[in-house]
Amino acid sequence: MVGATIGAAETQAIPGRPEIVIEVLSGRADLVTGGDALVEIKLPPGADTETLKIDVDGRDVSSAIARRADGRFYGRIDGLRNGHNHLRAYVQGARGAVLKLSNHPLGGPVFAGTQVEPWLCQNAEYGLESPSDVDCNAPVIIAFFYKSSVTGLFLPYDPASPPPALAIATATTDQGHQTPYIVRRERGTMTRGIYDIAVLYHPRQEWQPWASQRAWNHKALFKFEGNSRPGHQQGGGPSAINRGGPANVLDDQALSRGFVVASSSLMRNGTNANNKVAAEAVMMLREHVIERYGEIRYTIGSGCSGGAVQQHMIAANYPGLLNGIQPMCSFPDMWSTMTEVADCDLIARYFDQNPTLWLDVTQRAAVTGHVAASTCKAWQAVRFARTLFDPAVGCTYDETVRPDWVYDSTSNPLGTRCTLQDYQKAVFGADPATGFARRPWDNVGVQYGLAALREGRISAEQFVDLNEKVGGFDIDFVPAQQRTQADLTALTIAYRAGEVVSGQGLNSIPIMDLRGTDNATLHEDVFTYVMRARLQAANGSAGNQVAWTSPNPVLPDPAIPPASFDLMDRWLSAIEADTSGDPLEQKVLRHKPLDAVDSCWSAGQAGKCGTSLPYYSTTRIAAGGPLTNDILKCRLKALQPSDYPVAFTATQWSRLQRAFPSGACDWTKPGVGQQPPAGPWLTFAGTVGGRPLGPPPKSHPIR
Repeated sequence: MVGATIGAAETQAIPGRPEIVIEVLSGRADLVTGGDALVEIKLPPGADTETLKIDVDGRDVSSAIARRADGRFYGRIDGLRNGHNHLRAYVQGARGAVLKLSNHPLGGPVFAGTQVEPWLCQNAEYGLESPSDVDCNAPVIIAFFYKSSVTGLFLPYDPASPPPALAIATATTDQGHQTPYIVRRERGTMTRGIYDIAVLYHPRQEWQPWASQRAWNHKALFKFEGNSRPGHQQGGGPSAINRGGPANVLDDQALSRGFVVASSSLMRNGTNANNKVAAEAVMMLREHVIERYGEIRYTIGSGCSGGAVQQHMIAANYPGLLNGIQPMCSFPDMWSTMTEVADCDLIARYFDQNPTLWLDVTQRAAVTGHVAASTCKAWQAVRFARTLFDPAVGCTYDETVRPDWVYDSTSNPLGTRCTLQDYQKAVFGADPATGFARRPWDNVGVQYGLAALREGRISAEQFVDLNEKVGGFDIDFVPAQQRTQADLTALTIAYRAGEVVSGQGLNSIPIMDLRGTDNATLHEDVFTYVMRARLQAANGSAGNQVAWTSPNPVLPDPAIPPASFDLMDRWLSAIEADTSGDPLEQKVLRHKPLDAVDSCWSAGQAGKCGTSLPYYSTTRIAAGGPLTNDILKCRLKALQPSDYPVAFTATQWSRLQRAFPSGACDWTKPGVGQQPPAGPWLTFAGTVGGRPLGPPPKSHPIR
């Protein structure tokens, strides 16, 4: 057999001879994980299949590949070492081929960059064995459930002592297959998180990735969860709300139709507020499903709040992992949302300290652009800014106990910093002066309440007083009189790395944006239309996004998610059936279902929205910014009295100039560092800011 080194002579083309092609079915050849890959060998017509030989760096793996029922030659190659592996295939009558497989550890990292430390394994809380290493790896555990024909609930199923057949409901899949409603749930660890995979399963039948059980329709639902926290633990807290593990994969609608349902604790933004790590978890989970269960036709995403953030960011930055997304109670991304979160913290604190000037709460709402002053108070109450910007808070769910490894400016200045930017240090890099992660948050030049002033809803004195006193906070989240300056390198990285989702790349997937009405608290309806404005600006159309809204608080009308899932399945199935060579974004619009239209739902029925469910604004839009809400740091212009519809007194104008010594925001210009993303498919392995991986590796002919 040929050795590990590939020479020029080996890959030199031989004219006139047909070629073998090697393809990795489970993912990219340069992003293999866990030591295995599902691989197809494409043989040219006339090749003598009996002579097919396959090796990995001289190790014969021919027995792993066979002609399957569909006539294709493929199988799972195991035993790959970490690093580069050269897979070769030879057959009489054709040129051989070689493909370099780059394998990464099951515990990661792959492309997300250096992992945060320390990391607390919580295997026992999820029924797993104690970890065998620092990456929390442990043997997979399998559990079975059945749907009761009496209660409709999922109950534990013991294959050795099953319940009576009549006690088990029957599932009829979307392919028309009827089967006892028994579910197999696999639980394990990968990239240091905990994952769950559930699917209809007959305990007495075999399952191979090339011969899956008939009940699986080869579609997948990946579930994301919300909240936001720079967590340093595998799962989350002990409470039901903050459990922090994978989403519930016992999803009746999806399972009964024949879908695989999967999730990871790292797909919960409240456990892992790093979208690059979440994307890595999705990629590895998808890879594992393909290697163990079979090829996936398409994958649908679903999730609320922080789960919507992850869907938007993964779909935009790592296309192909999700084929359609259902962001609920949505925000576009983390860092542009943080402008609202941090602004609200500053403004609410200012109102608390200056109540007599703001007795009219409608004026407070006008400043922020919200329907009510309660919106910013809600952000302040849940302490999101503190959780994500205070270096001593966000690492663990229990904020009453501070581990000795956590940063303290006095007692432990070299400790682990628990901020959002430090959690994403692999993305943003470190400030060489402090060693702390670079931070892209900024409010220099932001004229809070500008729209309210122009509309005559607040006075000149209120406007001046607010902007001269609102201030900012330092790198340790200590309130400061001065506005907060972003790190300029961090700003550039935020845009080029897709930390601010521009809309570019999202036009190739269907988006069902689902929400209840939450204008008076956190999940403001405007963020649906912020994303729409970005899609329009980036792509010239937002036709692939459909908004379904309802008057329910926060979560959409209960009829909306199942109806959306049904529509998304039909939409993706139609796209899949289109075998033309047209760009995917054209297929998305061409096959958009007739009922994929903006709708307002009430009592389970869809209708036209009209003006019944309006949306409002954000702090930055109310300060004069664009609806895209995508400028982290504005460019500045000199203050001009003619820019305001009111006449300031000489004293007020002098105070306003002191509040904005370098000028105020010029929203007609792009933000500082604002640029198109450098991706898709950036890797942060060994590099800050991201480097494009380029097209997936292909096999090369050899002699």
